[in-house]
Amino acid sequence: MKQKSVMNLLIALSMLLAFSGVAQSAGDAAAAKSKTSMCEGCHGIPLYKTAFPSAYHVPKLGGQHADYIVKALEGYKNGTRSHPTMTSLAKTLSQQDIEDFAAYYSKN
Repeated sequence: MKQKSVMNLLIALSMLLAFSGVAQSAGDAAAAKSKTSMCEGCHGIPLYKTAFPSAYHVPKLGGQHADYIVKALEGYKNGTRSHPTMTSLAKTLSQQDIEDFAAYYSKN
């Protein structure tokens, strides 16, 4: 009986995590470390603003929630978010690259 209760608890916890919006990232932060040079040119400069296409405050990526980074990169890749530089860069990324960046920046 005790084993069944533990199993039910584990199932309930799994369902709670699945429906709570907490994603379990499949990203590899170590793999992303060697890929971040293209990001750091803009996102690694404190208080940096671009002049193209207009004055735009470039957000700091380090410490962002992994889900946010995934959604943002997917948005640039599929066209639901718009920024010329980010769109062109995101279109070159695989889903694994996106997950890797999310894992890396959420921890750094």
